[in-house]
Amino acid sequence: MDDIFTLIQAVLLLAAAVFVLLAALGILRFKDDLPRVLYGRIHILGVADMACILALLIMGAPLLAGAYFILAPFASHAIANGFFYGEDKQ
Repeated sequence: MDDIFTLIQAVLLLAAAVFVLLAALGILRFKDDLPRVLYGRIHILGVADMACILALLIMGAPLLAGAYFILAPFASHAIANGFFYGEDKQ
C-alpha cells in the first residue's frame, strides 16, 4: 500500500516540476518590453506558485503550503502595485 502512495507522490511531484518548467519557459519567451509584459510575467509566476504549493502538499508540509498560499498573492500584488505607482515612469 505504501508503494502506491509513493508512486502517486512521485507522479504529482513530476507534474509540479513540469508546471514550474513551463512557467520558466513562459517567462523567458517574453521580450524585455517591461511595461507591456510585467503583468503577464506576474501571472506566469502565479502558475509556478501553485505548482510549488502542490509540491509542498505532496511532501507533507500543509502548514507551509497554506502560508505560501496566503502570502504569495500579497507579494505579487505588491510588485504590481509598486510598478504601477512607481516614480520611474517612462
